[in-house]
Amino acid sequence: MTSNRPYILRAFYEWITDNRCTPYILVDSHLPGVLVPQQHVNEDGQIVLNVSETAVAGLTMDNYAIRFNARFGGVPTDIQVPVGAVVGIYARENGQGMVFEAEETPEPPEPTPPTSLGKKSSKKPSLRVVK
Repeated sequence: MTSNRPYILRAFYEWITDNRCTPYILVDSHLPGVLVPQQHVNEDGQIVLNVSETAVAGLTMDNYAIRFNARFGGVPTDIQVPVGAVVGIYARENGQGMVFEAEETPEPPEPTPPTSLGKKSSKKPSLRVVK
């Protein structure tokens, strides 16, 4: 089955905003695919991002990533956070939310060696008419 994390993130985001609170996400910036301003990352490699409607533009939360544009020091910045890099989501006002356990990333498959090893096939391609 696919990860339930993106579904839980969207549900918590909606719950937090429905209760007129400010949703924050805690992100592990060391993971692949994370695009955040590195000057705002703490010594643990984490960054807290305000993802409220008033703080960001163009927010999308799909099954793979959270994307939006935000200002850092007055400079508009495109942000991309794969859902696996989200450590937690919580309300700024009361801290209610959820922290996620680290997900294991699957190992890439071992490359398969070529079978022909550069030899040309003696078999010619053929086509036939099918009626």
